[in-house]
Amino acid sequence: MANSQIAQGIKTPESKKSFFEVYKRNQGTYTRTGTAVGAGVITLAGGDFLYRQLAFESDAPWTLWAQISIPLAVLVIMGLLVWWVVGVYRKSCDFMIATEGEMKKVSWSDRKELIGSTKVVILFTVLLAMILFMVDVIFMTFFNSIGVLRGASPMETFFGQ
Repeated sequence: MANSQIAQGIKTPESKKSFFEVYKRNQGTYTRTGTAVGAGVITLAGGDFLYRQLAFESDAPWTLWAQISIPLAVLVIMGLLVWWVVGVYRKSCDFMIATEGEMKKVSWSDRKELIGSTKVVILFTVLLAMILFMVDVIFMTFFNSIGVLRGASPMETFFGQ
């Protein structure tokens, strides 16, 4: 009976939810909190930017009101949008809950393995840079000798005179 009432659009006590009620409150809290904090920082930075851009050169009394009320309205609207995306909208909430669940399944490297992998990456990056430098010097010498490049020799170019 309850399914037929919902299908007909009849609101039951279970389907009545307010805008400020959090969907699946205790799930995905870290992901939701991180998303809300990141969006909040971006929103505050945007409000500050808008406040600074609306600095008028006029002494009219409406300029201060415009400079304060427009960024404040944007902050309120963006805050409500962030709240809706993080706490109310079911699709984004389910996505964040699933993301947090998948992140718990990841096997993270320990400190020793991470340091070893970082050393290998740095070593091969430096080695590759040296190999490419030598190939560049060889190509410059070759093209300089056949007359395609004109100018200083590769040794003078890289190491000075």
